[in-house]
Amino acid sequence: MTAAHRASTSGMAGGFGLDDAVIGVLFRQSPTGLHIYDAQLRLVRVNTGARFIHEFPVDRMLGRPMLDVLRTYRADEPEGVEETAREVLETGVPALDVQFRVRSPEDPVREHVSSASFFQLRQADGTVQGLASIVTDVTERVRAEGRLRLLNRATAGVGRTLDVFRTARELCDIVVPELADVVTVDVLDSVLRGDAPAVGTVDVRLPLRRAASRAVGDADSRHGPPAGAALKICAPCRRDVLPVLEPELVPVLRPGHPGDTALIAAGVHSMITVPLRARGVVLGLVSLYRSHNPVPFDRDDLGLAEQLAAGTALCLDNARLYHRERSVARIVQRNLRQPASRCHAAVDTAHVYVPAGAGGGWFDVIPLSGSRVALAAGDTTGRLVDAAAAMGELRAAVTALSELDLPPDEILARLHDLASRFARAPRGPDPEESTDQTWPATCVYAVYDPVTRSCSMAAAGHPPPALVLPDGGVELIEITPGPPLGQGVGEYAVTERTLPVGSILAFYNPALLPDGAGAARPRHIPLHELRRVVAAHSSLRARCDALADTLLPEQPPQDAVLLLARTRALDANRTASWTLPNDPRVVNDARRRVAGRLSEWGLDDLEDDTALVVSELVTNAVRYAKGPIELRLVRDQTLTCEVTDDSSTAPQLRRAVVGDEGGRGLFITAQLTERWGVRPTRRGKTVWAELRPAAD
Repeated sequence: MTAAHRASTSGMAGGFGLDDAVIGVLFRQSPTGLHIYDAQLRLVRVNTGARFIHEFPVDRMLGRPMLDVLRTYRADEPEGVEETAREVLETGVPALDVQFRVRSPEDPVREHVSSASFFQLRQADGTVQGLASIVTDVTERVRAEGRLRLLNRATAGVGRTLDVFRTARELCDIVVPELADVVTVDVLDSVLRGDAPAVGTVDVRLPLRRAASRAVGDADSRHGPPAGAALKICAPCRRDVLPVLEPELVPVLRPGHPGDTALIAAGVHSMITVPLRARGVVLGLVSLYRSHNPVPFDRDDLGLAEQLAAGTALCLDNARLYHRERSVARIVQRNLRQPASRCHAAVDTAHVYVPAGAGGGWFDVIPLSGSRVALAAGDTTGRLVDAAAAMGELRAAVTALSELDLPPDEILARLHDLASRFARAPRGPDPEESTDQTWPATCVYAVYDPVTRSCSMAAAGHPPPALVLPDGGVELIEITPGPPLGQGVGEYAVTERTLPVGSILAFYNPALLPDGAGAARPRHIPLHELRRVVAAHSSLRARCDALADTLLPEQPPQDAVLLLARTRALDANRTASWTLPNDPRVVNDARRRVAGRLSEWGLDDLEDDTALVVSELVTNAVRYAKGPIELRLVRDQTLTCEVTDDSSTAPQLRRAVVGDEGGRGLFITAQLTERWGVRPTRRGKTVWAELRPAAD
């Protein structure tokens, strides 16, 4: 009979009643450990289910104090456990689930968690006889709870940013030291460029790069290559890359493994390598090592590492996809035509455009007829490439509509219709499917005339432009706000201002608006900053750069746009205008007046063509209008002839055939000029045509 069995049966009373049967089961068959202590907390009985009973020196421990028993088990903080037991012995109040860690005398490396419950033993007359301690091994439960807590921390703490290196670093910070003493995260080189190997690729080995690493006791440690460095080995790009568990690492280390020398020198003895696999492809590897913790990795640790790697791989793949889409958006944005910062007859311009890969900020400077210019700025929101594509479509629409020479409110109304139609367009192969979403876009559109110095503008959900007057005064142009494009009812109001020469119009998008401190973001650019920058710098370029540096954060959350346009005016001697009566006889008078002015300007080479064009345009006006006719010449890089009448009927270009008595007027005009067009006015229309002088 073993010592444990003798301990379990010693002192049993004679007979075999119910009490004897219960005692027999408790001490010989129960899987739960049972320790009996007397009133002085000395061990008097142990059952066969006690922890490490086969290693426990029963003969030497019977009669020993509880503190000696706990120390034999190498319990942590045995004094605290003994104090709890003594309190139960004195008060009679049970103590349940008192947890402490113990180690086997024969295997002191592995740590076990025991849960003890203490109960006072009393006779029927109330005399205290001692203490019963029921001890249960809860090691697996505690480890499972620890794994669950670690997974919860990883779920909340890994992938908080769409950055590969920071995501890898977050994993390292969570894994060390709870699971591993050293951890390294290596990703495929292509992942950092936003690419990933094709699903199912086999027999292709791709280079790895160190994304992050950490060691216990040194939060800033980098083992082996630093973050971003290429590794000497390659990783197979295969879907069937399997996790590897090496409980005893040193004998199986292979030369060339990243960080082998440093890890062996650090005393690493156990390793787990888990692939970072997401959406069917392997993105890299996570390697975990133990050196300070003497317990080697086991299958439970491997399962936990696989779960951590799966969640991290999904975050890394999201970061990869974001990086790729952001790069594509930047390429799209950079390749879209940006207007050059150049002198124009109407304005001098300077701009700053900072593509952040998010959103679709844009601007444009569009020459119009009569030396006028259109200044437009807008913003689109949405997912990266979608926003960039929307920006391109919106700019193309603005450019096309500007050719119609419509007022700003009509331009925005037509853009609104296009945006609404775009939002209702079907997506995907099913024509019945519709996005049922509006196009999230804003726009401000202004037209400046350097002859009259008048500026008309309208806005669709966009911040209003700011105005810097020549005397240094700064104000916000009050534009009646209209709805964003594609949202609500597309009705917009026009604001008109006559601007002094040298005034500066500032167009911008929300990226330059400061974040509201505890309040909503301001609706317009900070005027005090604009005033300070204008006072501190003289050139338009310097003012634009300084204002952008002042208002832009280090990393703008979206594309940033800033356009400054300084107004100019054409000299009076570069324009000529006449009011003519509505009489067929004025055609010859118009030709004569135009010829005289061209002679004064030294444009004799254009006299014949211009006279013919003026004849046709004035003749059409006399034929279809009723009131007086306005004739104007504008001399800029081209010569513009404008005829304004009170008829709203736009002329149509026709190709007359042999035998037709009319219909050749606009056809002749189109042949003699660089371009021509019609724009509506308050009282009718203006037909214009441009001729270019011969090169010197």
